[in-house]
Amino acid sequence: MQDDVKMRVTATDDALTLIQTLKDKYGSELLFHQSGGCCDGSAPMLFQQDDYIVGDQDVLIGEIGAVPFYMNADQYERWKHTDLVIDAIDGIGGMFSLDNGSGRRFLTRSDVCIRES
Repeated sequence: MQDDVKMRVTATDDALTLIQTLKDKYGSELLFHQSGGCCDGSAPMLFQQDDYIVGDQDVLIGEIGAVPFYMNADQYERWKHTDLVIDAIDGIGGMFSLDNGSGRRFLTRSDVCIRES
């Protein structure tokens, strides 16, 4: 599955600042997982690597702020022609995400794209 990754993930300066703030608090061993729309909608969730088990059905999309960014394979199949831009805005983070309680939250923005092979 990894060789088929077509989407890209990037981050705004605000997101990179929030990532660094959370690294300073929780350490550098973090990972993002794009939520599939259950409890916290479709928010990008940030976890300490020891607190989240990456499974065989997770696809590594890329890295932002030197933090790996994963998505479930089923969701990837639906979104694979979409580039993701992770931003940070004022608000309450996802229930289980490390941004919760910071006064800022991560937000996924997207652009549909078509790439020629």
